[in-house]
Amino acid sequence: MTPTTPTTSIPAADAANAAVQPSTARGPAEAVPPTWVPAVAQSELPRLTPPLLASTERAVGEVLQLDRAADTVLRGFFRANERLGRRDRGIVAETVFDVLRNRRRYGHQAQSMRGSLPRRLTWLSFVLRFGEGMLPALRPDAEDEAALRRSLASDPGGMPQPVRLSLPDWLHAELLAQAQAAGEAVPHAAVERLGQSLLGPAPLDLRVNLLKTDRETLRASLAADGVEAEAVESCDTALRVRGKPAIDRLASFERGEFEVQDLGSQRLVEFAAPRRGQTVIDFCAGAGGKTLAIAAAMRSSGQVYACDVSTARLQRLKPRLARSGATSVQPFGLDSEHDPKLRRLAGRADLVLVDAPCSGTGTLRRNPELKWRMLPEAVDELNGRQTSILTAAARLVKRGGALVYATCSLLERENEAVAKAFSDAHPGFSDPVFLHIRPDIDGSDGFFAARWVRRE
Repeated sequence: MTPTTPTTSIPAADAANAAVQPSTARGPAEAVPPTWVPAVAQSELPRLTPPLLASTERAVGEVLQLDRAADTVLRGFFRANERLGRRDRGIVAETVFDVLRNRRRYGHQAQSMRGSLPRRLTWLSFVLRFGEGMLPALRPDAEDEAALRRSLASDPGGMPQPVRLSLPDWLHAELLAQAQAAGEAVPHAAVERLGQSLLGPAPLDLRVNLLKTDRETLRASLAADGVEAEAVESCDTALRVRGKPAIDRLASFERGEFEVQDLGSQRLVEFAAPRRGQTVIDFCAGAGGKTLAIAAAMRSSGQVYACDVSTARLQRLKPRLARSGATSVQPFGLDSEHDPKLRRLAGRADLVLVDAPCSGTGTLRRNPELKWRMLPEAVDELNGRQTSILTAAARLVKRGGALVYATCSLLERENEAVAKAFSDAHPGFSDPVFLHIRPDIDGSDGFFAARWVRRE
């Protein structure tokens, strides 16, 4: 599900200060990576004009207010700056998201520089991604140039791990405690691998719409349009695209032959295992990405109910549904998980998928602002909603049917803890089978899922 931004968030001013606060949470057994600055050829450097640099700094400043989702801020920024072309918008967006992913490290390194925080973080992003070849475009004075060169040459291993990985102290501490509880030989090394995997951009994955085509046919069609895509072995419907082409302009997209969907999300649908002819309820459908994948897996047979409390999200499903060719999906608006309309579905479903509202920590590559907006207390609040939604959804499962609880969270208190509490309270369901998907191991967004079968 789309990550839920907690209602309790860090005020923008406090979050800006948090970016430069030192941390004492560094352990003696940390695995310190080598300096990660890539060697980039001069021909690969972005063409950065003074107006584009100024636009990028303004966009970074707006996003750092942390009052809205980053992609929402950028859409508004681009509407207000229509003169920015596609290439320039790409540079702005990539820089904004790089700053958000690496915000704490960049904030730490920016302390010796002058000027506004957005300018300092923007300059560091360009130099640390592309090297000293960016300095002529930035035109720093001698003092700032020296600071940028020091940052470029510095070893991140000298930073505390939460700073190096740009994690809030509370999130780092929770991930470290989980690694220790899991029996990791070197817990800090396990957190290092996970944290590093969250610092880069997410890949572009497509789900082949089996109602319209097959994977090899689509791959050939994309290649004919100049889009390079590779089949992903771990999922029969997944293609991973090289680069960031404008795929929404392709004829194959208009024909509904694919949807953009993360590999982990596709694997979650495979784990849920919908079958032809079944009655399936996607209880937190959102804009319907998993709903459409379920309908395609069922070859548009049976019945799929796409439930959500947001009319706006269900509205976004409609054009996707029309493009997909699926005829078995029924949008089903709810006022809550206790909506009386659900009574007519009680005990009828072969499969209920609960893709619950969560912290979204498994999606920090795509939604890096979440780690600066959430607080641990807000995750506690989400736990109550997760339990309530899962309990309500369980009533819809018929005997012999399956219930799947899923999140895009890396936190055990949203995952195994919720599943255990449900099992303890519902002896009529089988012991759960678990699915764990991690960015550092599986190369996709992070997901958790538990699957039960109703026995009585």
